[in-house]
Parts: sequence; C-alpha cells; structure tokens
Amino acid sequence: MNATFLIGAAEGVQWGDFLFYLLTFVVLIAAVKHFAWGPVTEMMEKRANKIANDIDSAEDARKKAEELAAQREEALKDSHVEASKIIDRAKQNGEQQKASIVDSAQSEVMTMKDNAKKDIEQQRQEAMSGIKNDVAELSIEIASKIIQKELNAEDQKALVDSYIEGLGKQNGIR
Repeated sequence: MNATFLIGAAEGVQWGDFLFYLLTFVVLIAAVKHFAWGPVTEMMEKRANKIANDIDSAEDARKKAEELAAQREEALKDSHVEASKIIDRAKQNGEQQKASIVDSAQSEVMTMKDNAKKDIEQQRQEAMSGIKNDVAELSIEIASKIIQKELNAEDQKALVDSYIEGLGKQNGIR
C-alpha cells in the first residue's frame, strides 16, 4: 500500500504542480498583458501612426514640391515672354529714336542749305553791288582821264560848272 500511495501521491503532486504552473502561467500572462502588452501595443500603434503620418507628410511635401516646380517653370516661361516683350519694346524705341534723329538731322540739313543759299545770294548781291561800284568808279576814272586829255581848259571849266549846277538842282538848291 505504501507503494500505491506513493505512486498516487506522486501523480497527485504532478497534477497539483501542473495546475499550479498553469495558474501561475495564466496569472503571469494576465500580468504581462496588463502591464507590458498594453504599453507595448500602444507604443507600436503610436509608432505605426507616426510612420503613416510621416509617409503622408512626405507625400504632401512631394506634391507641394511638384506644384512649386510647376509654378517656377511657369514663372520662368513668363519671364522669357516678358524679356522678349522688353527687348521688342527696346527695339521699337530704338527705331523710333533713330527715325527721329534722322528726321531732325534732315531738317537741320535743309535749314542749313536754305541759310547757305540765302548767304550765297546775299554775298552775290553784295559782290554785284561792289562790282557795279568798282566799275562805275573805274568808268568815271577812265572817262575823266579821257576827258582831261581831249578837253581844253575852257571846256573843262564849263563841264565842271554844269556838273555843280546839276548837283544843286538835285539837292533842291536853284
């Protein structure tokens, strides 16, 4: 009997130990779940949410970068168009200034030509007048030399008297 008791007791101990270990394991699992599993799960969820947010932020940043690149490309095109317009306006202004300068120069040349023609005509008139005076003086001198040689003293005296008389009539002395 002793032997069967020992075997039964050994078997009973084994069932008791098994239940104790099982119960301890369940308590340990519950404690781990309560104290460790919850915070670990919460930490993992926070980490997953942060990664998801980072991915969303990265996607948003990529979209914004693409939009910014498109805006910059558009602005670059606009600046090229604006630069072309500025260059065209500068060319037009240059052409207008060129035409204005040429017109002004032509007008100035025409004025100078007219003034030169007037000066030439005036100088020609003065020269003609001077020549007439010179010719008249020369003619008088030649005539006087001819007259002096051909006139005798009495004829010369009569000629001078008639000349003086003619001068008096012209001045209103009679």
